[in-house]
Amino acid sequence: MEFFKIRRTIPFMRHALVFNVISLITFALAVFFLSTRGLNYSIEFTGGTLLEVSYQQSAQVDRIRNSLERAGYKAEVQTFGSSRDVLIRMHVDNSRSSAALSEQVLGVLRADDKSVELRRVEFVGPQVGEELAEYGALALLVTAVGIVLYLWMRFEWRFGLSAIIANLHDVVIILGFFAFFQWEFSLPVLAAVLAVLGYSVNESVVVFDRVREMFRKLRKAQVPEVIDSAITGTISRTIITHGSTQVMVTTMLIFGGPALHYFALALTIGILFGIYSSVLVASPLLMWFGVDRAQFVRPLKKPGKDGDEGAVV
Repeated sequence: MEFFKIRRTIPFMRHALVFNVISLITFALAVFFLSTRGLNYSIEFTGGTLLEVSYQQSAQVDRIRNSLERAGYKAEVQTFGSSRDVLIRMHVDNSRSSAALSEQVLGVLRADDKSVELRRVEFVGPQVGEELAEYGALALLVTAVGIVLYLWMRFEWRFGLSAIIANLHDVVIILGFFAFFQWEFSLPVLAAVLAVLGYSVNESVVVFDRVREMFRKLRKAQVPEVIDSAITGTISRTIITHGSTQVMVTTMLIFGGPALHYFALALTIGILFGIYSSVLVASPLLMWFGVDRAQFVRPLKKPGKDGDEGAVV
């Protein structure tokens, strides 16, 4: 389905060097902030104290969070199981034990609602956080390798290499944003990063598939012209797909509350840079890696002695 169709091919590849210089600068800045500032890990990665409390009526999560912030506690608050059960995650505090911290937090909560009851207190060690970080990095690595192998088998090794460079470019930039602004990096954010990898490769596959199709249709066109035609032909689809996705993500960003805020924020950054990288990073790399029509289309056979020509594949 197309809402509009562009009749004139847009010369994207004419400005390919400019686009990739911009990408390289953005990537370098992201790496710089990651190396100097680092990520602001959540309690899942750093360890801390976990409290489970229960109310007689439905708990007001925003009110609980605000009460703890006014008391000077940085905490992650969410309901689980039922609307009356609340899970509170407190960051590591070396000056107090978990028992002392739980009593102080319970005192703050009882000042607002005396019906609150403490059900469970647990200490999450930093070793668990290290394991989560290792598994998260392993998940990224496995996903990246899987993308390369998939595109290699479906198209050709140049496509796989171009796509993974462009997609990892998106991941590093997302992490760079979180490092620069010191937004909290949690497990939902890690899930968003993995989702962006899959989302970006989907866009790359659409563009690459059109490139292969255009190589067979435009037999006299040069490689840059073929890639320009492929990108121009997918613009309508790109706007519809990414626009619809961004509407849903924006809804989560505005109405999802603190629990979904950084998850939706990571997806928003990933969608925007995913469009850019799939079209203006992966495609120029494909051209520079030496993609050619001969890799997809066999040349016409010379006429034989009987005057017949061979078929074109």
